[in-house]
Amino acid sequence: MSVRRLAEAAVQPPSFAFSDENAAWAEATILKYPEGRQQSAVIPLLMRAQEQDGWVTKAAIEAIAGMLRMPLIRVLEVATFYTQFQLKPVGTRAHIQVCGTTPCMLRGSDDLKTVCKSKIHPEPFHLNEGGTLSWEEVECLGACVNAPMVMIFQDTYEDLTPKRLGEIIDAFEAGKGAEVKPGPQTDRHLSVPIGGLTTLTEVDEDGSAEETSRGTTTPRSAPAGAEASVPPAQAGRPDTHAAETDPTIAGPGKAKREDSAPAAAEPTTSDKLVAEASRPGSGSEGGTVEGQTGAEEKDAAAFGTTPSDKAPGDARTEGKLRDQEAAAGDAVIAERKLVDNPEGTATEPSRRKTNDTAGGEPFEPVVEAKRKDTSDTSGGSPAKD
Repeated sequence: MSVRRLAEAAVQPPSFAFSDENAAWAEATILKYPEGRQQSAVIPLLMRAQEQDGWVTKAAIEAIAGMLRMPLIRVLEVATFYTQFQLKPVGTRAHIQVCGTTPCMLRGSDDLKTVCKSKIHPEPFHLNEGGTLSWEEVECLGACVNAPMVMIFQDTYEDLTPKRLGEIIDAFEAGKGAEVKPGPQTDRHLSVPIGGLTTLTEVDEDGSAEETSRGTTTPRSAPAGAEASVPPAQAGRPDTHAAETDPTIAGPGKAKREDSAPAAAEPTTSDKLVAEASRPGSGSEGGTVEGQTGAEEKDAAAFGTTPSDKAPGDARTEGKLRDQEAAAGDAVIAERKLVDNPEGTATEPSRRKTNDTAGGEPFEPVVEAKRKDTSDTSGGSPAKD
């Protein structure tokens, strides 16, 4: 981004004041904003000051800051940020803004800039000898369909050729800019296709239009005596033709058949929770499903038994569980022996009991492995493990 500064003090006017008409307009504009928000009118007031003098002067910035009770630096920030504000004097009769964005460039905007350089000044933002004309290159001006184009003050001139732009510049230099018709400079109407319309080009005797597209004519009018009907809009309504949205289907892939009983609905999470809460020790009478009162069902699922096989205090079932736990512990000890001490020997694992038959904590295996003595007694220091 280029640095934007105010013009030199030599060209700055000593003071600024809105004309009577513009002053009344400025007061009305300020009243559009609620109390305490009058500073929001800073951009409209700066634009009106530029339209009055042709550019934004330092005196205008100071006057607007006083009208809006804003710090001077805040108004200066706005004026130097937006490139729509001219901070230096421009042509008194015309300041030409040439669009150089891609659509206009592809349509010949470089040739338009060459015309401005030859008729006004080789460099942008410089006045001609008489101070009546100036030019600059800008970004998109919003009429890409009618490229290339230029903007002079508030009017756009489109579909230009280098010759036509030269004629426009000469007209403004002679003070006859008001006689130049803005908009497309060809026989095009606004932004319609070059060469004229290709659709809706004919009208029937009853006044209805016919659509013509590439030589094919299709009557748009309804037959005589028939009333036109407009189908109801389907916007926002679900498509019930798909299998996923068909209201007669209970779920995806579960079509309702007349020759069979309706399929039972798959239990939901809430149904499972209700069923779970009805069993003993599930939390309905104390505890939770995963708490102390649910240990019996969890043990039955882990060791392949059923709650009916294991009554409270059943020593036979307790012994079966202890045997399974002991076998699992032996497997763990054997695996640890191979990992921790491949060359050592392990004694028979001993276990300590916490409860005989009352269903206490499972037995805890204790590993007692004999490590190989690797010390060397023939002489020297013992070998380190």
